[in-house]
Amino acid sequence: MDIAVAGVGYVGLVTAACLAEKGHKVACVDVDVEKVALLQRGKSPIYEPGLEELIRKNRERLLFTADYAAACQRADVIIIAVGTPEEPDGSVNLQYVWEAAKQIAQTVEKDCVVAVKSTVPVGTSDQVERWIYEHRKHPVHIEVVANPEFLSQGTAIKDTLHASRIVLGVESPHAEKVMKEVYDPFYLPYVVTDRKSAEMVKYASNVFLALKISYINEIANLCEMVGANIEDVAEGMGMDPRIGSRFLRAGIGYGGSCFPKDTKALRWLADGCDYELKTVQAAMEVNESQKVKLIEKARTYVSHFRGLEVAVLGLTFKPGTDDIREAPSLANIAVLLEEGANVRVWDPVGMENAKRVFPKEITYCSTIEEAVANADICFIFTEWPEIRQFDVRQYANLMKTPLVLDGRNCYSLASAREAGIIYESIGRKRVCPAEDHLPSEHIPVK
Repeated sequence: MDIAVAGVGYVGLVTAACLAEKGHKVACVDVDVEKVALLQRGKSPIYEPGLEELIRKNRERLLFTADYAAACQRADVIIIAVGTPEEPDGSVNLQYVWEAAKQIAQTVEKDCVVAVKSTVPVGTSDQVERWIYEHRKHPVHIEVVANPEFLSQGTAIKDTLHASRIVLGVESPHAEKVMKEVYDPFYLPYVVTDRKSAEMVKYASNVFLALKISYINEIANLCEMVGANIEDVAEGMGMDPRIGSRFLRAGIGYGGSCFPKDTKALRWLADGCDYELKTVQAAMEVNESQKVKLIEKARTYVSHFRGLEVAVLGLTFKPGTDDIREAPSLANIAVLLEEGANVRVWDPVGMENAKRVFPKEITYCSTIEEAVANADICFIFTEWPEIRQFDVRQYANLMKTPLVLDGRNCYSLASAREAGIIYESIGRKRVCPAEDHLPSEHIPVK
């Protein structure tokens, strides 16, 4: 089929590359001419493992352009995958959706189906269809479907090619038939429903996962108080098929572009219906407090951060992506800087994005060793493989005081104990050597 994709962000570009991999001809259109030029040279403007290779592999079936007419004029299906940023009140900014829909309406010259893949409030696809007909230039038949995505950054290609399901929100058998022609080569199960239900599937799914993360973090906090081990607890819970093991890793909260935005958007939607989503509100509150859990732990060792050398390992909200949006590291670094700490950071891919937030306030290091050398405290915010595989004994060898506060439970308690470091994690017992190894005068102990 001839398919057009509006928007070359995470969702649009990954979707386009995977559709091309399945044999479709895909024209990608974006108003950012620099992104388009980069893609025309076979370079990906975003960091996603395997994406650039997939784009190059399917170059003959992929077109990149800034001209909506060139992309959409003769397309059978047009996918809207533009950004839907968050407004201060938690609502969703649909400006780019309306702009894309208007461009589509004014350029299509044949009957087609428009699939809204951007994450949008319930009822948006209905509005998009009316908007397109209001601005339609040619007398063609256009049907709009809701086609939410469920990919995760870092595993987006796998999540698209081997998705658990394809959700189609349609209002006619014709639209269903056309969309199944798009996805039949993927050999995946379908959930076919109306447009509003499909849009709600997206929000309900993401917010449920956010609830699960906040719940296990609350259980982890309680485990610390009563002396239980959250990893054993999560293993016991996850073996129950009604619960499942995914998203039961305790830590310092969720971040990124989806969970924070979608929880706020769903709460905003409920508020508009004069309905209070109490569980969602609780999950959001837990997540905000969990983000600074390590700072709270640090304050049991230090009376202040002023003048201390602080190492930060991991900036992105999770491994496998360069995305630092809503990352716990940002909130913690802001506190450390405000209180006068000297902060050195390391991350394998996230430092360029972090420089937009902290251009000069922190020191960017090329290795973990450089970041932790002579540090008074080390915070771990992202469970990158490089951090997990780092020799724990090196903290004792390199740091001024071997105090490691791990927000992602990267190391076993046994390895930390053997290394002789002071080690605090989430939902597990503290590892602390003899009193003579406690922080020196560089870190005043309360």
